[in-house]
Amino acid sequence: MIANRSEIAVRIIRSCREMGIKTVAVYSEADSDSLHIQLADEAVCIGPTQPSESYLNGTRIISAALATRANAIHPGFGFLSENSRFADQCRRSNIVFIGPSAEVISRMGNKSEARRTMMNAGIPVVLGADGPVFDVGKGKKIADEIGYPVIIKASFGGGGKGMRVCDSPDSFASLFMVAQRESLGAFSADSMYIEKYIAAPRHIEFQILADKYGDVIQLGERDCSIQRRFQKMIEESPSPAVSPELREMIGSVAVKAAQAVNYENAGTIEFLLDKDGTFYFMEMNTRIQVEHPVTELVTGIDMIKEQICIAAGLPLNIKQSDISIRGHAIECRINAEDPNRDFIPCPGKISYIHMPGGNGVRVDTAVFSGYTVPPYYDSMIIKMIACARNRGAAIDKIRSALGELIIEGITTNSDFLFEILNNESFRKGDINTHFIQDYMSGE
Repeated sequence: MIANRSEIAVRIIRSCREMGIKTVAVYSEADSDSLHIQLADEAVCIGPTQPSESYLNGTRIISAALATRANAIHPGFGFLSENSRFADQCRRSNIVFIGPSAEVISRMGNKSEARRTMMNAGIPVVLGADGPVFDVGKGKKIADEIGYPVIIKASFGGGGKGMRVCDSPDSFASLFMVAQRESLGAFSADSMYIEKYIAAPRHIEFQILADKYGDVIQLGERDCSIQRRFQKMIEESPSPAVSPELREMIGSVAVKAAQAVNYENAGTIEFLLDKDGTFYFMEMNTRIQVEHPVTELVTGIDMIKEQICIAAGLPLNIKQSDISIRGHAIECRINAEDPNRDFIPCPGKISYIHMPGGNGVRVDTAVFSGYTVPPYYDSMIIKMIACARNRGAAIDKIRSALGELIIEGITTNSDFLFEILNNESFRKGDINTHFIQDYMSGE
């Protein structure tokens, strides 16, 4: 069973079909005409349009799995993918959760606990709070001790939700309360975390795979520095800032981090990389990432298939020495949003769509002509990925693909992405997490 929707559900179904595994799709009332329903062997409606009544309702999903005799659940990303209670529900229902254990999800999902774990393992971390923060007064005291600027984060969560950068003590209280309310709305948790804010770093993450028998490998890095308000927009592999020597150094730390928590399945260790080459552990994502296709294209490894095999108890059939990065891959997230109106979501009916193609171009999506993008979920509708022999050729290829894309009926950010790809600093690889606000118009 795929406990998710849209392109990631389609992506998982396709790998299952290649493996000869039958699939069950779940869907809300808003997704009754979705592509993942049409591709799966079975489909079950699990509730109304609101996520809390459907894709975030673990009990309904478990009931649907039991009714259809599904013996495993893949959570995709978002929704319940990093929900330890849901992972435990699966275990207690004798259903395999395709991901790490509930204990590991809980431990690494709590940013304070994750930080302590990494410090105990000797992994460099950013200066931050020793534990979760619930009270604005205590939070301000910690921020004053750390020194401004600081970043306020939801302890449980990701995707840029429940995060605010605070530059001075005067604005701390208001920003803390805004972030905490956002955390409550997105993750039903008011536990916050505070750490020193590193200005203009690169966001570098390492993909790891770990089996049930203690074997852990890393599949190289992804550079996710092109972000807007902590939401990634463009990702690439390898990073133009990471040398082979630095890749081996950070990669070994990523493996050590996974081993420190007895990790199992696919995961991502995220780091901040400073201008001087110093790197710090930021967090661990205990799920498949949105940007996993760039790693697949430069390594030739199907991440979803590996996840399924690991969950089935099979040992890794790939050794670290088998991993080599070939070429360069870039992914653009195409969202139904209007960059000219502060990126406001733009749901609606797609009257016509033409997808690009050609050698080295991959399009992951669940939309089609006549499809209505619902207003209830994430605005990402297409992931466009290009792979070529080097970074310059990959940029040219993804630019060409974006230029061929036609979407009528709704507004998207495709032109804005095209602008980024044309920017001279981006082409030179001179990027950091402030790139959009520093170089692009409208911010």
